[in-house]
Amino acid sequence: MPRAPWRAFQPEGSPDELVFDEKTLYEALAEVAASHSEKMAWDFLGNRQKYGEFLTSIDKTAAAFTGMGVGPGDVMTICLPNCPQALFAFYALNKLGAVASMIHPLSVSEEIKTFLDISGSKWMLTLDAFWPRVGPALEGSAVEKAIHCRIQEHMPPLLKAAFVITKGRKIKKVPPEDKVVSWDVLMTAMDYGASGSHNSAPFNRDPKDMSVILYSGGTTGTPKGIMLSDWNFNALTQGLNWQIPGGVEPGDKVLTILPLFHGFGLGVTANLFLTRGGCCILVPKFSAEEVVKVLLKKTPQFMAGVPTLFEALSVHPKIGKVDFSALKGCFGGGDKVPETVKKRFDEVLQAGGASVELIEGYGLTETVTACTVLPIGEYRRESIGIPLPGIWAKVVSPDTTEELPVGEEGELCITGPTNMIGYMNQREETAEVIRRHEDGLDWVHTGDLCSMDADGFVYFKMRLKRMVKVSGIAVYPPQVEEVLRGHGSVKAVCVVGVPDPYKMNVIRAYVVPSEGCPEEELEAEILQWAADKLNRWSMPKDIVFRRELPLTRVGKVAYTELEREAAEGVAS
Repeated sequence: MPRAPWRAFQPEGSPDELVFDEKTLYEALAEVAASHSEKMAWDFLGNRQKYGEFLTSIDKTAAAFTGMGVGPGDVMTICLPNCPQALFAFYALNKLGAVASMIHPLSVSEEIKTFLDISGSKWMLTLDAFWPRVGPALEGSAVEKAIHCRIQEHMPPLLKAAFVITKGRKIKKVPPEDKVVSWDVLMTAMDYGASGSHNSAPFNRDPKDMSVILYSGGTTGTPKGIMLSDWNFNALTQGLNWQIPGGVEPGDKVLTILPLFHGFGLGVTANLFLTRGGCCILVPKFSAEEVVKVLLKKTPQFMAGVPTLFEALSVHPKIGKVDFSALKGCFGGGDKVPETVKKRFDEVLQAGGASVELIEGYGLTETVTACTVLPIGEYRRESIGIPLPGIWAKVVSPDTTEELPVGEEGELCITGPTNMIGYMNQREETAEVIRRHEDGLDWVHTGDLCSMDADGFVYFKMRLKRMVKVSGIAVYPPQVEEVLRGHGSVKAVCVVGVPDPYKMNVIRAYVVPSEGCPEEELEAEILQWAADKLNRWSMPKDIVFRRELPLTRVGKVAYTELEREAAEGVAS
């Protein structure tokens, strides 16, 4: 059996044997609401809701969904920012035994259509502001009913009024259609039945059944629906809670800026705290200015973010006014945290009175999110930490199951209760990623080159699979290349990530143009053409034209050569 380094760094009082909750996510939250009904569950731009009220809102949402026809096993796609309706719907679906398919709210129509097809969603929930992109994606999909809500619905009165007369008045009304209904109408038209109660018993689902679908590019860059269970989320939250000295206590506030469509945001900054009696400070849109305002007013005990967030906060002119003395944990993930970013933000934390430092972790959606975290007080340079309690890690020779000796570089493999069920309707791709080793365990092959020291600390080297993180968001070059190839003047293309001091990476496209196309005009034309087909993270920052692309000996595009060239260009 591989080493279990977490045993050496467990907080005092942790159990010898790890027993993970068999509850559903709804049941775990309902227990917290029963014992901490007067504590705040969430804070949305200054409007707050107690746990007792929060559970009532979830139950009402579940009753409304039932009246609409949502039942066990049904899939609803949720395309929302971090807002109360997203939380109501997520836990309501869990109560009903249905499945929540969480997608990026800024996805373009083609992406949304792909996600709907992968999940086979019968239902959809989105914002009215997103309808210009969502509406076209519904055509030809299996969606029977789409619900649209308003972001201002749960804003404080004054902020709501200001929003309505400024940004709100620019949002076009959703066209009336038979299969489209507003959140307000749905909630007021529901029938509670003869008893008048919306508090029906939750569906008795096996916690190891699929309850959530998140998305990743898998090993090929093609979107994959990652099937996750309540068991996966329970193991994650308990492992993280054991890793934090003292754990999350009822009333602890967390900055919930990481998006709920992402495993880090949903599993760590939402579900972990909501099933422990914490309060989620919901931030619907990233802005360093807004985050500083929140930090000045709310003084959260925990915060988590991608390196871009900490980089932006470090240079904000008002960050020196923030009191960090109440901070119990600060975690960075979503991408490798550069040492310079950590050092700068640690100085910010220290100046603000914090007794903690920025802690780095590593994860992938195939394990919900974080699977290794640096133990607090055990910083090791360049390390991404040790496996969470209950999770095992080892390094193998790439494309094999042969474990390598301590210190040697190879592919990182993970096993434990957070491992995904698999990719939805993708057996071959699942078999490539989850492999049974000689020890009889099923291991997730991460596709990342790492090493491990004698104490079990993991060190990330590079990604074996083609994926680029832009501001912590995964961008898959093959998808971008496919879009750009659709332009008639693009003969060949290769997309790579270019190191960037703020976003960590930006996207560059190397293009071989068709004959007779002037390059001066072509770059602007291609970028404009691609703008409505790619989200802003996937959009190339620039295009470099070539007569030909470098090839490997077997005739494939040598993208690593272009990556190296791009990196050297930045360095010089």
